[in-house]
Amino acid sequence: MKQNFAVIGLGRFGTSICRVLAQEHQDVLAIDINEERVNSLANIATQVVVADGQDEETLKSLGIGNFDHVIVSIGKNIQANILVTLIVKELGVPDITAKAENNTHARVLTRIGADHVVHPERDMGERVAHHLLSPNILNYLALNDDVTMAEIKITNPKFTGKTLQAINFHQQFGLTVIAIQHGNKVTVSPAGDALVQLNDELSVVGPTTAVDRLDAQMKN
Repeated sequence: MKQNFAVIGLGRFGTSICRVLAQEHQDVLAIDINEERVNSLANIATQVVVADGQDEETLKSLGIGNFDHVIVSIGKNIQANILVTLIVKELGVPDITAKAENNTHARVLTRIGADHVVHPERDMGERVAHHLLSPNILNYLALNDDVTMAEIKITNPKFTGKTLQAINFHQQFGLTVIAIQHGNKVTVSPAGDALVQLNDELSVVGPTTAVDRLDAQMKN
């Protein structure tokens, strides 16, 4: 379903979000005080505006309160990041994602109303480290301190040629399988009779310790 997004702050993180949303044919408003950054997205985003996101009247004139989602991706200027998040919250945006520089910043963003807080640098560092230490973990995202979503490559033959029901990942590991990728084919919310084959990539979600146990099984 087509939705409309506003991205405030067009550093590497914000620009990447704009590009992906545009590729998915979503309506995207890109805002930054830097004209060069804005111009770089002129042929990609639905609308681009050179503006200071801290100016409440400007955001009102752009109809920010009518957007489905606003992403506050202002980088190192934590004060500006917090102020913009507070403004768009007060303007009635129903879903706000804000970029945090550290844990204290994240707590402040949550308290003032950000619905989702992301730590792109930290999360990318964790993904790279996990992949270096565990080559079978293709992707890794900590949803909170205890729960993780991961993509794991099935390399242990004892898991192959069996259905999800037979393996019973939930009972064995406390994990829920949310997708299976076999070659270029991806099955979302696979049924219990879905077959697991060698080198399939399973997307699982559950306790971080459970993800670690499953990864350990791939090394046996």
